[in-house]
Amino acid sequence: MSDFYWLLVASALVFMMQAGFLCLESGRIRSKNSINVAAKNISDFIISSVIFWLFGFGIMFGESNLGLFGSSEFVFGEDNSPWQISFFLFQMMFCGTAATLTSGAVAERMTFMGYLAITVVLIVFIYPVTGHWAWSGAYDSQAQQGWLESLGFIDFAGSTVVHSVGGWVALAAIMIIGPRLGRFEQGIRLPPGNNLPLSALGVLLIWFGWIGFNGGSTLALTDDVPIIILNTFLSAVWGGLIAALINYVRDGFVEVGFILNGTIAGLVGITASCHVVSPASSAIIGAVSGGIVYYGSLLMERLHLDDALDVVPAHLFAGIWGTLSVALFGDADKIQTGLSFYQQLGVQSLGIVVIGVYCFVVAYGAMWLLNKVLPLRASKEHEEQGMNVSEHRATTELFDLLTSMQYQQNNADFSFPVPEEPFTEVGQIAHKYNQVIERVNGEIAQRDDALLRFQKSERRKTAILNSSMDCIVTIDQQGDVIEFNPAAERTFGCLKKQVVGKSFIDSFILEEDRSAILESLEIGFSSSMGLVLNRRNSFRLQRDPHNHFPAEIAITKTGVDNSRASKEEYTLHIRDVTRQFKLQERLRFLAYSDPLTSLYNRTYLMDKLVSALLFASKQHSQVGLLFLDLDKFKTINDTLGHKAGDELLCEVAERLTQVSDESDIVARWGGDEFILIMTQDVSYQSAKKRAECILQVMRAPVNLKGQLLNIPTSIGISLSDGEATDADKLIQQADIAMYWAKEKGRDNAQVFAPEMATVVVKKFGFEQEMHEALAAGQFRLDYQPKVWMDSERIVGLEALIRWHHPTKGLISPADFIPIAEESNLIIKIGEWVIEEALRQQAEWREMGLRLVPIAVNISGRHLVLDSFVSSLLSKLEDYGITGALLEIEITESVLLQDIDRCIEVMEALKAMNITISVDDFGTGYSSLSYLKRLPLDVLKIDQSFVEECGKHTEDTTICETIIHLARNLKLVTVAEGVETAEQAALLKQMGCLIYQGYYFYRPMPSLDTAALLDKAD
Repeated sequence: MSDFYWLLVASALVFMMQAGFLCLESGRIRSKNSINVAAKNISDFIISSVIFWLFGFGIMFGESNLGLFGSSEFVFGEDNSPWQISFFLFQMMFCGTAATLTSGAVAERMTFMGYLAITVVLIVFIYPVTGHWAWSGAYDSQAQQGWLESLGFIDFAGSTVVHSVGGWVALAAIMIIGPRLGRFEQGIRLPPGNNLPLSALGVLLIWFGWIGFNGGSTLALTDDVPIIILNTFLSAVWGGLIAALINYVRDGFVEVGFILNGTIAGLVGITASCHVVSPASSAIIGAVSGGIVYYGSLLMERLHLDDALDVVPAHLFAGIWGTLSVALFGDADKIQTGLSFYQQLGVQSLGIVVIGVYCFVVAYGAMWLLNKVLPLRASKEHEEQGMNVSEHRATTELFDLLTSMQYQQNNADFSFPVPEEPFTEVGQIAHKYNQVIERVNGEIAQRDDALLRFQKSERRKTAILNSSMDCIVTIDQQGDVIEFNPAAERTFGCLKKQVVGKSFIDSFILEEDRSAILESLEIGFSSSMGLVLNRRNSFRLQRDPHNHFPAEIAITKTGVDNSRASKEEYTLHIRDVTRQFKLQERLRFLAYSDPLTSLYNRTYLMDKLVSALLFASKQHSQVGLLFLDLDKFKTINDTLGHKAGDELLCEVAERLTQVSDESDIVARWGGDEFILIMTQDVSYQSAKKRAECILQVMRAPVNLKGQLLNIPTSIGISLSDGEATDADKLIQQADIAMYWAKEKGRDNAQVFAPEMATVVVKKFGFEQEMHEALAAGQFRLDYQPKVWMDSERIVGLEALIRWHHPTKGLISPADFIPIAEESNLIIKIGEWVIEEALRQQAEWREMGLRLVPIAVNISGRHLVLDSFVSSLLSKLEDYGITGALLEIEITESVLLQDIDRCIEVMEALKAMNITISVDDFGTGYSSLSYLKRLPLDVLKIDQSFVEECGKHTEDTTICETIIHLARNLKLVTVAEGVETAEQAALLKQMGCLIYQGYYFYRPMPSLDTAALLDKAD
């Protein structure tokens, strides 16, 4: 007996939901439509009950035909048992619930008759058919089950069968009839309702009735009823809480509608699985349902689908989620379908899809056809007037007043007073209302100004949050994500809606760190372990289990008060420092490595060399250092370009790495210089052997820009000698030995010896003293005359530099000129010689002497200097000397550097009427083609040939050949170093024109030269 008693009680509770829906819908819509909504609610229940009694119950629970529909139990009740009648009443309440859902969605713009027609379509063609598929076995467990039910589809109290079915029909109706007037027009916001307290009462009545809705679905008062009711309540409260919380976080306030809809969504979400899930799972289901109804309403608004009471998000979307929750959270032992998790999830999904497609297609098609013959949408005039008046002629004074007030509310136009009906209570209210409006109009400017400032402030806050380059993530005391700004979405690669409500620790903290972070969270991030409040924490986070990144995290705490307790929220300011981390690694690499060759650099090498020497001193062992210099690097850089030079350096680094041991340290010292440090088993022999290996591997040709080039290398070797050798000294010794190797012909290795340092010190001393000599005027020019072959007439002078050192006396040019050639000092000396020779010419001119050309020797470096020609022209102009009184002597070696540049400079000199001669001709390797192209005037026969002329046939032949060559090229020959009459006679016989040597005149100071020129006049 108690079984059908419980069903009767449950039926009464579910019937209470009809009153709840009526209150909810009447309060949530504008008052001008409230009567219409109430009429629809009562009417749809009446119609649905009649149809369900006649044949709806039979289609749903009658004898099954292939599991698709029933064919018995029509006009129910005459021959049925009390339990069966109780079951019928219980199911009739369910049918009424499904029928009334559409009313709220299409409120305020669907005609009354059109709505009743849709209700008929729903109760005849849709609800009982889908109910048969899923529930037909509930009436008679021995009869054939519906086809979805037989597959294992579970929908305990109708998340899909009742609520999603009603939601699908509501969605089709919304799409057919369109939105309310002004619903999506910019600047218009329809009121949220005329009586929200009534709506809240309606939700409480629905909630109360849901005890029977879910509890009665056991069909008997069993031990499962208490846990079902508990699960129902937990899901409802969490649905309302989460919907309100999301609304508050996103919008800054709590809209009552979201509390109401969130609660209903929680009830709908748990309905399918309340008998097979735990209370904790119920809370999760409700919480997700709250999120679904909030974002579902935003989706409907974005799609411009006007759902007046958010029926589709609260019933359809939440119903789909609730149906899936059976598989996601249900206890398999309680489900008892024998299906695996994925099988159950598949069946649930199949049921959702099939029922959804069927409901939507049938409803949309039927409404489309109905709309052709029976317009479902109220006219614009009727909608503006209100459905109470247009459908039911239910106008009142109060209604007229409320209509005027509603107009003012909708249009925000308070410039005209509402009509006042005299001698009535409503008229008194209208009069007082007009007084209030008059006062409000006086304050509205201030209110608008304050509101504008508030909106600007909120926009600024939102802009700061959204535009922040740092991730801003807010979590609660459980570590669940509350806020997730756009920067966080970009950094972690997921959307806010995907992570809100989920654990930040489980999602983004590395697995090995999670326990420590959980402990930190439990104590409010106040421990020195894990993350710490108000500090910059360096940590590693993950975008997914295979994608980690370094981050800096600063945590701040915020207290959130509610009615019961104070909650703590933590805001994580997260900065992805991957770029900075890589930059630090790059800086570390640059600090100790050469960026071009990737070898160690000078800084790292010095650190390691100091350490190696200290270790060797303690172990009484040696350290070997090999200093390498590439012999042709500058030439390659100048001819093939710097890119080819860089390729060569990289190739050298690769070869050095090949021949080095693991204990060796290979570094690029700078430019084309490399150093290799040997630290194990070092001896004179091992160092020489390593050097030979390097020379051997370096002799292999290198392919640069399609050319095979040999790169000879000079190597200097130095070995440590206990504590007496420091790092700088060891490098200096190897450097000296390397230059010694260059002096020995290059492409060889030399081990440092003390006498090498003496030579280098001498050269270095000479170089410093030459700088001082230029400044102190220690240099002077001597002049050696050149004579014509017949008359011994002086036709020219050669300026010869002399260095009178204050302590060392006269220093030979052979000692200091080669040293000057190795540095840019030779350019300064050359400029001084030219300046001095021109100054001397000007002085002799002032003395009235006959001027003859003075020959000046310049180096190859000086010749190709960009400023050489312009500087020489400037000096000639300064002293007033013509170019014909100056002769520039160059050596053959100059012609081997850059022949095109040499020709360009020589032509510029010829344009200035300057004579150009080749000094020491015959000792170099000049090509005859060069001589043909060069604008030369004089060939000077080297004195080494003149000295042996007449003694050796070869030298005589060379002199004769040079003279004939010059004659054929229309050049003048000058014989240098003529010291005997025999040499002069023989050269004269060969046809030499001009002579220079001790036989005629020795080099003499300028005073003696002036006297000689005066005598010659």
